[in-house]
Order: sequence, then C-alpha cells, then structure tokens
Amino acid sequence: VQLVESGGGLVQAGGSLRLTCAASGRSFSSYVMAWFRQALGKERDIVAAISRSGAFTYYDSSVKGRFAISRDNAKNMVYLQMSSKKPEATAVYYCAASSRAIGVTNSAPRQDAFDYWGQGTQVTVSS
Repeated sequence: VQLVESGGGLVQAGGSLRLTCAASGRSFSSYVMAWFRQALGKERDIVAAISRSGAFTYYDSSVKGRFAISRDNAKNMVYLQMSSKKPEATAVYYCAASSRAIGVTNSAPRQDAFDYWGQGTQVTVSS
C-alpha cells in the first residue's frame, strides 16, 4: 500500500488543521492505521491510531481531547483533525499502515508493527 499525506502547513497556536492520508492499493480496511510525528532533533512518536473498522482508537496523552483520528474505508482515507494546537506540536507528521493484528485500545502500538509509511507532511505551529 502507498500512503500520501496532505494538509500540513502553518497554523497559529490554538488553531485547527486537518491532515489527510490517501492510501492506494487493495484491502485498505485490513490495515490498522496511525499517525506519528517527529519534531526536529527528536524521535518519531505515535500520535494516534485507529483500528481496521474505525471502532477503536488510541491517542497519546499529549493530544488526547484535542486531536481526532478517523477513517473512511470506502475512500481509502484516514484523517487527523488537530485542534487547539500548541507550538510543541510542530513536527513532520507521518501516516502509517500495519497489516498485523495489533490492538489500539490498551497501549500504544509499536512503530515496528507498521509496514508502510508516507513521506510526511510538515506542520508548523506559530506562537
């Protein structure tokens, strides 16, 4: 599967932005999807993940209540709605897909469980 992110850009602190990840290939609904981010000079960390059906989600504590992940299996798309953005959210955001049977409810999915990655989209939050 190929993943292409879009929707990044410059946003003021407190503002909102929606990222989109378009997936090509078959059986999109068989993949667990996630968003990761990597700030300059830091490791890449998970932001949110969503189960194959979309019924279950995971959020990192730093974004819980402010970000929302969703998917549309009919359109092969996954979204990340980001609200009340903070300057520390400045990072490159990556979409990722996992073909493994990983859970997203009890703990953060591991990065090495994800087989496919997009090229990333830059999000910059100005203070």
